[in-house]
Amino acid sequence: MSQTYLKLNNGLEMPQFGLGVYLIPDGKETIAACLNAFKLGVRHIDTAHAYQNERGVGEALKQSGLKREEVWITTKLWPTEYGEGKTLKAIDKMLERLQTDYIDLLLLHQQVGDYIGAWKDMEKAVADSKVKSIGISNFKENLEDLLAHAKIKPAAIQVECHPYFPQHELKKRIAEYGTVLESWYPLGHGDPQLINEPVFTKLAQKYGKTNVQIILRWHIQEGNSVFPKTTNLQHMHDNFDIFDFELSAEDMAEIAKMNKGKRYYTATLEEQKHFTQWKPED
Repeated sequence: MSQTYLKLNNGLEMPQFGLGVYLIPDGKETIAACLNAFKLGVRHIDTAHAYQNERGVGEALKQSGLKREEVWITTKLWPTEYGEGKTLKAIDKMLERLQTDYIDLLLLHQQVGDYIGAWKDMEKAVADSKVKSIGISNFKENLEDLLAHAKIKPAAIQVECHPYFPQHELKKRIAEYGTVLESWYPLGHGDPQLINEPVFTKLAQKYGKTNVQIILRWHIQEGNSVFPKTTNLQHMHDNFDIFDFELSAEDMAEIAKMNKGKRYYTATLEEQKHFTQWKPED
């Protein structure tokens, strides 16, 4: 069984598994993490302007010797970069930081600010071949408003998703657009209660895997894109070692019973508005 891909609504195929670099310091630490991932065969890196490590991602790609088209780069615009004209300039700066001519998947990081103006500029960036695919992250209340204004429908939506909160309702909302779901907090923010659930322990013994590998495999079979963050080489190897087995329909049904509607990130839309007050460094 080999690494899997998700076909986006624009026909492009995105590596389903990747490395997330949230909270990894820019410079040598981000570069090392990405290079280690590349050596293992990982071909998807998920970053963001707000993570402040796009330069490290770009430098790692440069040092890797891989062809640009072999690596999928996802990154995200922050609300202070939203707005017609403003967003296009932000994309150009993003390309400079990443040392690349195009971005594979560009997301709006938050659902506050002038996201309609930003989306219009993102559509222009697609027309100019600076961006291949566009999508959203953390959109909930304002999802339908964006969809109503979007000529290009989101290729992906990145949200909190794990067995305690599998996002089945959101998947119904985006199904007609062919939008794929990308998961952050794929392990429930590392919650030991989730990771050590008896069902995962049982399945880990059944397949000769770890509980974490069972959860990540569940994501793959749910059709989610997943990119657990780690700088630990052994963890990175183990996270990626999930393509040599498959959970049965019975296993998946048992895991489905774990849905508690439990979120670890609970900020309200009103609370999210403070995102417009902070500006990432260029």
